[in-house]
Amino acid sequence: MKLLYKDAETREAMMLVEAAPGSSIPEHVHGGVEWALVLEGTMEDDEGVVTAGNFVYRPAGSRHSVRMPNGAKYVGFFHGSARMTSNGQLFPSYED
Repeated sequence: MKLLYKDAETREAMMLVEAAPGSSIPEHVHGGVEWALVLEGTMEDDEGVVTAGNFVYRPAGSRHSVRMPNGAKYVGFFHGSARMTSNGQLFPSYED
């Protein structure tokens, strides 16, 4: 993961993520909005599959986990943070 942009005051961040085949992101709840553009591979959740060249929007309050059976490379833009349901950890964190 490469941080491209982060502003703690506005609570915005942009990152480039490269995930290996079989990777997953555990269940989390979005406290703000997330936009993701898939560049390679696929991102899957219970709502469907997002393939390379496609864009997905997750509104504040949405809850899901993400699977990447083929791996994925994507650019994610966050306004706010998501909270992991297993341990309460925020991602991204604006505290550092």
